Amino acid sequence: MIGIICVVIGVALVLWGADRLTDGATALAQRMNIPQMVIGLTVVAMGTSMPEFFVSLVSAIKGTPDLAVGNVVGSNIFNTMLIVGVSAAVAPMAISRSAVKKDMPFAMAATLMLVLMSLDGDISRMDAALLFAAFIFFMVYTLRLAKKGKVSVVEGKKENLSICMSVVFIVIGLACLIGGSHLFVNGASDIASALGVSEAVIGLTVVACGTSLPELATSVVAARKGQSGMAIGNVIGSNVFNILMILGVTGLVAPMQIEGITTVDMLVMLIGVVLLWMFSYTKYMIARWEGVVLALLFCGYITWLVVNV
Repeated sequence: MIGIICVVIGVALVLWGADRLTDGATALAQRMNIPQMVIGLTVVAMGTSMPEFFVSLVSAIKGTPDLAVGNVVGSNIFNTMLIVGVSAAVAPMAISRSAVKKDMPFAMAATLMLVLMSLDGDISRMDAALLFAAFIFFMVYTLRLAKKGKVSVVEGKKENLSICMSVVFIVIGLACLIGGSHLFVNGASDIASALGVSEAVIGLTVVACGTSLPELATSVVAARKGQSGMAIGNVIGSNVFNILMILGVTGLVAPMQIEGITTVDMLVMLIGVVLLWMFSYTKYMIARWEGVVLALLFCGYITWLVVNV
């Protein structure tokens, strides 16, 4: 019963927090004349990736690197396939040319870096340093493009919030997202344990879902409000942040041996990013049917995962 209550409260907090975060981030972008895409790639993406960061860092320090890497790989698959899929199914997502030609290729490059680095079965401190250096380059590159006005602005509903209130909304929204996702994971884990589901299945499904819940809620709410730039920026930024920043910092603190992550998991993560780029490149939009395809592929992957545990 306590698990069910935690899940309900957690979902409510995440949804409410996503609403506040989207309003605050959108207002901040409008007040400071910063493109939504940039806010999504930086402030929102970093904030919604905090659960993955803490889970991976603590896991690596405690000597469970498979959970650290698996959390990132699983979350990126969740982001690319389910979050974009559901968001596009709710409302077709318009994507700027700069996102398709600059940001998505960078996300593919980051994914490919992780796949290649994992071939030898570990992520050394040298690997982690390269990942973190790539993250710094990505942030500097994104902010410079925005400063030069080379990132197109996606128009949306005007949010009547001051810069101060926008920041307050962002902080409150992030706090609710992280707190709500923590309650959700704990509650869902308790329910799964009570039903006799194995810890392996719980880790591969519930934890990955729970840590990605902030991204899902934020992107769906943003898409519903017509802020597709914020939604897709959140997904791309979170994927880049998860690989380059989270594994970069985690690997520098504690080099990781990779044993439980299979080639299939890595390939699905890479395929998801490639499909997202292909769908976006056609008409600079992800249509509803394309969103459904991504969501169905995610369901197929999870089914394969559960069957082969």
